[in-house]
Amino acid sequence: MRILILGGTTEARQAAEKLAALPELDVALSLAGRTENPVRQPVPVRVGGFGGAEGLARHLAEQRVDLLIDATHPYAARISANAAKAAQQAGVAILALRRPGWEQREGDRWTFAEDVTDAVGALGHAPRRVFLSIGRQEAGAFAAASQHFYLVRSVDPVEPPLAAPDVRYILARGPFAEEAELALLGENRIDAVVSKDSGGAASYGKIAAARALGIEVIMIRRPVLPQVPSASTVAELVEMAVAHFGLVAARGV
Repeated sequence: MRILILGGTTEARQAAEKLAALPELDVALSLAGRTENPVRQPVPVRVGGFGGAEGLARHLAEQRVDLLIDATHPYAARISANAAKAAQQAGVAILALRRPGWEQREGDRWTFAEDVTDAVGALGHAPRRVFLSIGRQEAGAFAAASQHFYLVRSVDPVEPPLAAPDVRYILARGPFAEEAELALLGENRIDAVVSKDSGGAASYGKIAAARALGIEVIMIRRPVLPQVPSASTVAELVEMAVAHFGLVAARGV
């Protein structure tokens, strides 16, 4: 019984490892290829796009996939939409991992933005020192507000570089502890953090650090994702997948 997991997240890797422990399941993982040096995965990996929903539907049919799992990033809205459409076209069951967003706590100074363009405007006109923690794909939009200093952290280099005169780049892969984030924000005299509501623990350190320092967070709201059967944790997702096939989970799965 074949499972294709659309991944790129820690949860996708964890789910693949747990499901692959069941001998009845043939598990493969698909990565978009946006990260130059992805983390090693526990199952066979396919890298690159499918050519939209139609291409994915063809792949599902050709590979005789029995279950499609969307475990992509909460902001990978196009991929999630294509996954739902492709599963319907191919007549393949689909499950999704929907990681819960972060909850605002006392002391948080969040300003919500609908998208990246809205976040650029939310920084205002006066020069600020901004920690840009949204990955490299959309960093270029902040060239429209080049009066600010930007501290940009990403797994891979931002190409082309941000068209602003005062930018510092950091290449790093999470998780990031709160203590280290406190030091980073303090050393760079950051007064605004731009973040997506990614959820999870790996990148929450910057949110906690901003709260402790009284720093404003420009929080980009999540996109609307397709309504498909979903789980909020890896354990729940694995349980749903196992139940779909009528299997009994192995010990520790």
